[in-house]
Amino acid sequence: MQHVDGNALAGPFADFFSFDVTTATARCNGCGSVGELARAMVYRSGAGTVVRCSTCDHVLATLVETGDRAWISLSGVSAIEVRRG
Repeated sequence: MQHVDGNALAGPFADFFSFDVTTATARCNGCGSVGELARAMVYRSGAGTVVRCSTCDHVLATLVETGDRAWISLSGVSAIEVRRG
């Protein structure tokens, strides 16, 4: 399966956050690396979206959407930093 970069998160994450989450910095629970979510590897399928660490391939987040509901898991991220201003 081909992946696209973390910029593909802008649309789905906009439903959950009022800022562009791809500019946030996150720490991977798998390897501890820190980087912008825009650099993550994003895999999309009919079942949902899986976001993986670009360093160790650990799952950072999953998103599942149906017609009227959406779910997000950030279980693979230990922290997210958002810069203001």
